[in-house]
Amino acid sequence: MLNRRQLLALGAGVAAAGAAGPALRAEAADVEPGPYGRAFEALDRYVAQYLAELGAPGLTLALADAGGVRRVVCYGLDEPDGGVPLRTEQLFEIGSISKSFVALCLLQLRDEGRLELSRPVASYLPWLRIESTLGPITVHDLMTHGAGLADGPLFPADPGLVHRPSNPPGRDFHYCNMGWEALGHLLAALDGRRLGDAIRARIFAPLGMSASEPVTTFDARERFATSYLPMLPDRPYPRRGRLVVAPSILTTSAAGCIASTPRDMGRYLQMLARRGATARGRLVSEDGFRLFSTPHLAAAEFGAGAHYGYGIVVDRLDGHARLRHTGGMVSFASALELDQDEGVGVFASVNAMQGVRPRPVAEYALRLMRACRGGGALPELPAAADPLRVARAADYAGRYAGPGGRALEIGAEGERLFLALGGARVPLEPAAEPADAFLVAHPDYAHFLLLFSRADPKDPTSAVLEAGHGEAWYARAAYSGAREFAVPAEWRAYCGHYRSEDPWLGSHRVVARRGRLWLDGVVPLEPAAGGVFYLRDEERSPEWLRFADVAAGLAMRMVFSGADHARVMAA
Repeated sequence: MLNRRQLLALGAGVAAAGAAGPALRAEAADVEPGPYGRAFEALDRYVAQYLAELGAPGLTLALADAGGVRRVVCYGLDEPDGGVPLRTEQLFEIGSISKSFVALCLLQLRDEGRLELSRPVASYLPWLRIESTLGPITVHDLMTHGAGLADGPLFPADPGLVHRPSNPPGRDFHYCNMGWEALGHLLAALDGRRLGDAIRARIFAPLGMSASEPVTTFDARERFATSYLPMLPDRPYPRRGRLVVAPSILTTSAAGCIASTPRDMGRYLQMLARRGATARGRLVSEDGFRLFSTPHLAAAEFGAGAHYGYGIVVDRLDGHARLRHTGGMVSFASALELDQDEGVGVFASVNAMQGVRPRPVAEYALRLMRACRGGGALPELPAAADPLRVARAADYAGRYAGPGGRALEIGAEGERLFLALGGARVPLEPAAEPADAFLVAHPDYAHFLLLFSRADPKDPTSAVLEAGHGEAWYARAAYSGAREFAVPAEWRAYCGHYRSEDPWLGSHRVVARRGRLWLDGVVPLEPAAGGVFYLRDEERSPEWLRFADVAAGLAMRMVFSGADHARVMAA
């Protein structure tokens, strides 16, 4: 359910809470492994390697094909401090993988003649605070993240705020949980039951997913795996940063509401492998499943060649058609992958949110299953990841001069980068996003990533000329542009740290650097009419900021795409 920007704020790292966990494994004994048993040892070794690399507490896993669930297993710890292992019957929050469940419910309504995907969503839900002068927003647009809407609250605190697309609906992919929250209301309105009841009746009951919860509430809390989040959530998260136990949350939005067990997710994978068929008949019509798995809209955010279907990513792996999605919750990270051509699928989930999802595990397991079906050699164990490896490290090495005699000295040694600081060499850790950004393992650099800029931002091989950290700007001697910058005086009131205690929103910092405002030091802001600033980490992003309630020269409130954040009155 987390969007890309929220994951970016976590940085690249993971934590050391469960370093002892990989030696522990609990496996359901009543599952027929089929032809895949010979791959289990290799898969176990890779999961152990993966969890050790990340320091993640634990991981739960399901393998399935069209014939049934083939493995149900969990690794590592539920409570690292007490050495308590995970159990296969525990619930994991699956996050945005829930969108595929909601999509299938909506396609069932289409099969029943109760829903037209090409119809404007406002004709079904006239109370929505969504208006468009750029063309109608259809159900299809919301199901493909193509509505052109910012990902704010569906019901913002400002009663006068109306969501409007900044791009024509249907043109661009922009991930929008808010649109899926609206689709949950659409499902409930047409089905006549609450969202959770509709999912339970339409998906869980036919598939035998009796252990799953369609919405996350406190009622089933004792059945959930203990989960973890960063101890310091207001800054980029370094590899092996410290985790703490996450509080219970309540999530009833269709964008990411389901909690499930690995066995139940195996049953869901089996249905996907059978293209919507079950032992009792079809869950959705053949045409409905075709629409579900059609690559409707290019979605580069999910990788080269990726498209979005209805609640599912559609692409290819090793030439095979693939369906996949990830799920990012406050304290869980999940991945689902299905090879459509071979009819095999994998679900994996980690009981911590650390800025990454377990896609490497799911992808390797998918390749192992495919090899077993074909009788060929098993793929080699993926190489251990090096968290400090920097491609083209020499590009960044050199001296960067800043105002007032300040400077950065960056050194390269093979595929490593270091910042010279107080006689020490501080390693730089590449961030997951954006490109050319690094975590610096030093308290003075904890709040922001160190962002380098190239001569041609679209050419990853062009010369690195500038660096920025927070409000500080530096340039190499080869830089020939302006070195003096100014911003409008009123913008100074906007700089600072803003926070929402909503766990989905958290902290953001606004700084002035190089003549413009930046969000979290890495996302440039573009001023527009009415005091609005658009985020420009994407060329046509609809996400926006506005500042309000200036007191004693400081804005006390930042509105992020409709969501309020309060200024933190501290250094």
